[in-house]
Amino acid sequence: MRLRDEQIARLAEKVLGELERGALIDEKQGRPALLAAIRGAIDADLKAEQALERDAEQLLEQSLRGMGGGAGIDRHKMLKMIKDKLAKERKIVL
Repeated sequence: MRLRDEQIARLAEKVLGELERGALIDEKQGRPALLAAIRGAIDADLKAEQALERDAEQLLEQSLRGMGGGAGIDRHKMLKMIKDKLAKERKIVL
């Protein structure tokens, strides 16, 4: 999934707001530093998911070429299976 910077910023605000409302954090570094850290974590997660997607597409293409084009194979289902396997190996929650 690709989010714009303003969407990531709003999501970070919401996460921090919920953490504050639940008294689950202690703001030692100040709100701007916390927001930056949350935005960084979200951005890193999205980049990992994009890399996973690219790698899954490449593996799918390699697999289909190895099968002689993969006639009769559901590409969407196979891609999902590959993504799920890669996500489990990389410990990424989709």
